[in-house]
Amino acid sequence: MNYLNTRDSFDTFMQAVASNIYVDKSMMIEEIMKRTGSYDKYICITRPRRFGKSTNAGMLAAYFTKGYDSGPVFENLSIHDSSVYGKKQNQCNVIHIDFSRRPDLCRNYEDYIMSIIRALKEDLLEAYPFLSGKNYDRVADMLRDTKESFVFILDEWDAVFYEKFMTEDDKELFLKWLKGILKDQAYVELAYMTGVLPVRKYSSGSELNMFDEYNFMNDNVFDIYFGFTEGEVKELCKKHTAVSYEELRTWYDGYHLFKGGRLFNPRSVNKALTRGICLNYWTETGPMNEIAECIEHNVDEVREDIVKLVAGIPIRIRLDGYSVSELNLDTRDEILSAMVVYGFLDYYDGMLSIPNGELMEKFQKVLERDSMGEVKAVVERSREMTEATLLQDEDRVAAILEEVHDREIPFLQYNDENALSCVVTLCYLYARDDYRIEREEKSGKGYCDYLFYPRHKKDPAIILELKVGGSCEEAIEQIKQKNYMQKVEHCRKVLLVGINYGKDKKHSCRIEAIEK
Repeated sequence: MNYLNTRDSFDTFMQAVASNIYVDKSMMIEEIMKRTGSYDKYICITRPRRFGKSTNAGMLAAYFTKGYDSGPVFENLSIHDSSVYGKKQNQCNVIHIDFSRRPDLCRNYEDYIMSIIRALKEDLLEAYPFLSGKNYDRVADMLRDTKESFVFILDEWDAVFYEKFMTEDDKELFLKWLKGILKDQAYVELAYMTGVLPVRKYSSGSELNMFDEYNFMNDNVFDIYFGFTEGEVKELCKKHTAVSYEELRTWYDGYHLFKGGRLFNPRSVNKALTRGICLNYWTETGPMNEIAECIEHNVDEVREDIVKLVAGIPIRIRLDGYSVSELNLDTRDEILSAMVVYGFLDYYDGMLSIPNGELMEKFQKVLERDSMGEVKAVVERSREMTEATLLQDEDRVAAILEEVHDREIPFLQYNDENALSCVVTLCYLYARDDYRIEREEKSGKGYCDYLFYPRHKKDPAIILELKVGGSCEEAIEQIKQKNYMQKVEHCRKVLLVGINYGKDKKHSCRIEAIEK
């Protein structure tokens, strides 16, 4: 068998459960059971890559399929204690297709779809030999003539849309093929589909409008099953102690549940705990320039937003739904929506933010691209700014800030402290190679503006406080009085940096070294 009641789903899910790091998401079956055989049987889950879509698809296929006894694998999972456990378990015909798999020789859409169609027909003829007496033009007719019902688990429905050979006509044909198999068919007991792209955007007509789509912005039902919750990560850290919860939180936390809880990137947490080190694992899931490609469709629309986000300033915006289209990211809302779709930004309670340290690294690289114009020119001065700070050259630090402020970059002209924060962020971008920089980090008796944690023991920590219309001395005194040094007390040397933009429209800087 290729897709029908295959052992592949069962074996793959068994491997996941037996892996060194596994988080039990089996209670999702309880939610799915409410929808089987009803008008709500069409479910589409859209999430970024590596958020557990395929693992959950395999779990559902393993639970429902009549092809194999999956009881032993579920005995120690949370669903085993549910009142629905056992209902429909290993009692359904499951067609499980991973659309990201393509034939070895795949030159065009016809090669791709015909491979799937042939495999489906082979499965049906093997399972129902009485169908062989008729020459079928449509798979849907074969399914109907079986007189049985089917559970469809369709993983990565949009994978083929990324293939270079796909034309707009090909995409339309694919959607119509899915419609023909699934829509208004009595044999469909459940159609569970996953992907990255929103199905409604590509199915603007009636092709797949029967699906209820659950995405990062509207999912109050299945959201806890895609990503690791805070509690789940804390439990993992009890078993795998090489990396602390605080490190994982800084690197991989930052997505929101519908009701306000937090979600971690599951693949990155898995990688970090397995390897015993927090690194940027996101870059392995797709092209490095995906963020830049979103932005560069119309960089003028979003340049200011990106700088503010990198500076740690959330953006208030109303995004009514995913407006992403593969080729038409023409407006600010479309571009920012696309970045939510791909998981580059978190959107919660009307606010956009960069979710975590892992993605912050990617956004920082975007600021260095030629398309960022004057912003790139500012970033290029950041090495000089970092060196001047480490040398305690107060006049040079103030002069660089003056030069940046005098540039023709409208949103960097000060009208509040946020604009000053944007300038400081850009001016210290180079420092991020050697420092982990946190904004408004809780420390001592308050929140300091910037904490620079050194990646190398030889480097001093840096605590930076901003003032507008005050004085540098007030900034440094605040650092001391509120005990901001508490967070870096393990460092042998700490630089206290006070930066002020005065009423005379001039920048000033004071740097004091504390050595232990």
